[in-house]
Amino acid sequence: MVSDDQVRRLKKMLSRGKNLKVSALASGMDVKTARKYRDTDKLPGELKKEHNWRTREDPFADDWLKVKSLLENNPGLEATTIFKWLQRENSGKYQDGQLRTLQRRIKHWRATAGPPKEIYFPQVHYPGDLCQSDFTHMHKLGVTINGILFKHMLFHFVLTYSNWETGFICYSESFESLSAGLQKALWQLGGVPKKHQTDRFSAAVNNLSDKSQFTKSYQTLLDYYGISGQKIEPGKPNQNGDVEQSHYRFKKAVDQALMLRGNRDFSSLKKYRQFLEKIFQQLNAGRTARFKADLKHLAPLPKSKLTAVKRYKDVRVRQSSTIRINKHVYSVHSRLKGEKITAFLYRDCLKIKYGGQIVEILPRISGNQRSHIDYRHIIDSLVRKPGAFKNYRYREQLFPNSHFRLAYDLLREEMPERSDQEYLKILHTAAYDSEAKVTQALAQIIDNNLPLSAELVKKYIEKNAPLLKIKDIPVASLELSDYDNLLPSQEVTNG
Repeated sequence: MVSDDQVRRLKKMLSRGKNLKVSALASGMDVKTARKYRDTDKLPGELKKEHNWRTREDPFADDWLKVKSLLENNPGLEATTIFKWLQRENSGKYQDGQLRTLQRRIKHWRATAGPPKEIYFPQVHYPGDLCQSDFTHMHKLGVTINGILFKHMLFHFVLTYSNWETGFICYSESFESLSAGLQKALWQLGGVPKKHQTDRFSAAVNNLSDKSQFTKSYQTLLDYYGISGQKIEPGKPNQNGDVEQSHYRFKKAVDQALMLRGNRDFSSLKKYRQFLEKIFQQLNAGRTARFKADLKHLAPLPKSKLTAVKRYKDVRVRQSSTIRINKHVYSVHSRLKGEKITAFLYRDCLKIKYGGQIVEILPRISGNQRSHIDYRHIIDSLVRKPGAFKNYRYREQLFPNSHFRLAYDLLREEMPERSDQEYLKILHTAAYDSEAKVTQALAQIIDNNLPLSAELVKKYIEKNAPLLKIKDIPVASLELSDYDNLLPSQEVTNG
């Protein structure tokens, strides 16, 4: 079949004075066909007749009016749903293999007679005018810190004119994370754009009991920097398209860099932060020209940052030695039971103040976690009341790591009646001596199949030495003649 390009080549050769036979050969067609297209002004594509008739009977002709009525009343209905409905209404009439036919028919109806579709209008961006920010989950990248999966999010910031971007690790969609992330981005940028666009903050608002409190705090932040805030319409993430696309590109770049690195484990959070910063630098390297234009139109920064902290005053410590902050439960030291404290909630930590002094700094609860119980706060009471351990609501949080969990399981096998008391004594040693040393002791005891006990763990901690020394291993005395029995018997003859 001759293509339009072949005919164009033929006519180009003929216009250069080549004869028909040579031109046909160069165009890849025979002389007869070449003569046909030489004498017409149309290309092969223009000579084709439009195919607008059916080649086979429409199997849905009898029920099409019903299908059309369904689509007109509910444009969002999928072809699969309608096909299943037709099969139920007409038992045995339609076979599964006919689904594709219905899908093509519905697709054609939507394109020719269906409701108008929403279209997107490309926007013109101006230097220093608009920035966008959003949170994105990083869990699926599989990053670990010292072998432990690091569940975290990223506050992502983008200038829409130059697409210059930056981001910061956070642990939840909260106002504190938003405030800290936005301020870090602005200070790294060195100036303030005119407008800041975000989504509806649904997750961040849900983390607060009072929506008006979030709105007030956010507006205070914007006013402090002299920046105008705007939000996208509900269910319209495309309106925050620059940062949404940056999520995809950035996480893809991180994933590729991790592959090149050879592993996804980092020795510290600091090392991981440096890794992310390097990727941002690489992505921004090709945006310098437009970024310079952005910088020229930024407003100046204020003299200092606005502290991103939420204050909870006169919080009563419960009988369980816990407090409830921002819908989450935290344990505090049992010494504070019944007292009133002041809590300061930061982006990544919770500070507890009593009597004018900071007495506790706890990691902020993030993600799906609902509570944070530190065994050091309550271990004294548990040792005195070991019976409470069995059904303690937060018992699973009293296993600092896998070695403690394994130790408890072994104790339940070896001494089922006293396993709780013995484990709590081990936990008590970890609280007052060293969790790291107790972990080492448990590892050595378990690896050497020694009889596990709190006393043996304590002995290891006090001596700070291996549990088995060379001089502790009994060695039986042997006579040299004993080795003769190991040699094969043989006659000795005198030559």
